Amino acid sequence: MIKLAGIDIGNDSVKLVVSGSNEPIIIPSIVSPGYERHVLQEEDAPLKALDVMIYSPKLKKKSQRYFVGLLASEDQDNAELEDTDNKATSDQALIVALTALAYASVTNVSQTLQPGETVDQVEYVIGTGLPVRTYARYHQIFEERLVGEHEVTFLSTPKLRGRTVRVNIRRAVVSIEGAAALFQMATHDNLQVRDEELYYGCIGICEIGALTTDFPVVKRMSIDNQFSTGEQLGLASYLDSIIRDVEDQFGYRFPSRTKLIRRIRRNEFVIQRVGEGQADIRPIVDTYFGRAAQKIVDLIRKRWKKYPDIQCFYVLGGGAAALKPYILEAAESMRLRFVEDSELQNVYGYLKLARNKTSQTDVAM
Repeated sequence: MIKLAGIDIGNDSVKLVVSGSNEPIIIPSIVSPGYERHVLQEEDAPLKALDVMIYSPKLKKKSQRYFVGLLASEDQDNAELEDTDNKATSDQALIVALTALAYASVTNVSQTLQPGETVDQVEYVIGTGLPVRTYARYHQIFEERLVGEHEVTFLSTPKLRGRTVRVNIRRAVVSIEGAAALFQMATHDNLQVRDEELYYGCIGICEIGALTTDFPVVKRMSIDNQFSTGEQLGLASYLDSIIRDVEDQFGYRFPSRTKLIRRIRRNEFVIQRVGEGQADIRPIVDTYFGRAAQKIVDLIRKRWKKYPDIQCFYVLGGGAAALKPYILEAAESMRLRFVEDSELQNVYGYLKLARNKTSQTDVAM
């Protein structure tokens, strides 16, 4: 049985939703070299300790052990994606994506091994996406890297220890980031039109990611080739600056952007200094997020002036969720639209686009 899935292979996190389940799986896009762990107390959830051996003919190191996600975020040798990385060709992006797809298959209550089987088998048709500026050149390469058979073995991961999953991606439908989010907002789950203004109108999107910000212009659900663009600018560089300034001023080091952004989302701006009481990092965050918001607003204004036929501008993505109050302040009289669960609109859109472009005769809904 083939599963249909949407997967947003983001530079900050991989978000995955499988058809039939509304609950997304979110794994930070962080990887570190794996090794034998000294486990004093087993973690209470598999996502807290993704320790995997991955075999894939599409990886440079075809068989290697990795810590992925939250486990890697604490490791001193971890690696987060940088400005120079391209998710279409990045091994790290593929490692996290395959881990997510394997995890989704074995945490499904209906997925059990048959007598005599030692390996879980799962087949997927997936929808995913690329930034505007890399789509034309890399979408076919991205598709070829994803499609095929890969194998993921969970090692010290609680509840999944020793479980091997053979992940066969039968087809990958690659769309444009931001445009997929608009399709999600404009249609019902059965793909019928939900919002006529969005479906038939001329809509601008500002999709803020970790490393890129995309500005697709969509007319009647078709991408405008002339006016759609993207910037090699995201929230990551501002997060890196916050981490650096906090360390310089207070001697406190965040091990990863993930750790910092989780604190910001929980409004926990007070840090503990070694032997020196506490410190408030809110002023540092406000400074850099204010700069980021002003830059985004300036770019939106520039796009809108170039193409005044745009009816409205939606600000989406994980960066939009983090920067919303700062963007609203910087935007002044310019009216911008935001939505709830902004960072999940793309992944649900990818699932719908995959469903829209795939025959459903052999796909489990």
